[in-house]
Amino acid sequence: MKNKLANKIEEDALLREVVEDVKNEQFQQWWNKYGIFVIIGVALVLTLTISFESIKNWQIKKHQEVSDTYSIALSLQNQGRLDESLDIYNNLADKSSGIYSDIAKLQIASIYIEQDKIDDAMVILEKLSNEANVQQIKNVAAIKLASYKLDRKAPADEIMSILAPLVTEEVNSAVAHELLAMLYVRENDVTKALTEYEKIRYSSNASDSMKARAQDMMNILSEK
Repeated sequence: MKNKLANKIEEDALLREVVEDVKNEQFQQWWNKYGIFVIIGVALVLTLTISFESIKNWQIKKHQEVSDTYSIALSLQNQGRLDESLDIYNNLADKSSGIYSDIAKLQIASIYIEQDKIDDAMVILEKLSNEANVQQIKNVAAIKLASYKLDRKAPADEIMSILAPLVTEEVNSAVAHELLAMLYVRENDVTKALTEYEKIRYSSNASDSMKARAQDMMNILSEK
C-alpha cells in the first residue's frame, strides 16, 4: 500500500513537472520562431506593398510606434513590473487590431499566469484559440489552454477537443501528442499513453528534451 502511494505521489509530481515543461517550452519555441519583432517586421513588409506613398508612410510610422510600445511593455514584464506592463498591453489590445491585438492578449494571459490568475488567463486563451487572426497564435493559445485544463483536471473530452486539430499540425503535433499522453496517464489508460509517447519518439518535430521525457515516461509506464 505504501509503495503504491509513493508511486502515485511520484507520478503526480512528474506529471506536474512535465505540464510545466510543456507550457514553458512550447511558448518559448513559438516566441523564438515568431517573436514579437519578427511578426511586426512581417507586417511592415506587407505594408510596403501598398502603392500609395502617403498611406505607406502612415502605416510605417504606426508599426514603429506599436513596436516601440511593445518593447517598453516587454521590458517592464521582464523586470517583474507586471502591473505597469499589463496596463500597456491592455491599452494595445483595446486600441490595436489584428495581430497586434492578439499578441497583446497573449502577453496579458502570460502575466495573469505569473500572477496566479489562472481562470482569467484561461478565458483569454480560450478566446484566442478560437478567434485569433494568426493561426500560430491560435495554436499556441490552444496548447497553453489544454495544458492548464489538464493541470486542473478538466474533463477528458474537453481537453481532447482542444488538441484534436493540433495533432496533425506540423509545428505543434509533438506537443499535442505529449499533452494527450499525459491525459491518458491521468485517466489510467496506459496503452493509449504509450502509443502517444511512441509517436513523440519518432516525431521529426519533437525536441531532444521532449523525446527524452517521452522515453522516461514509457519506462515508468512499462513497469506497471
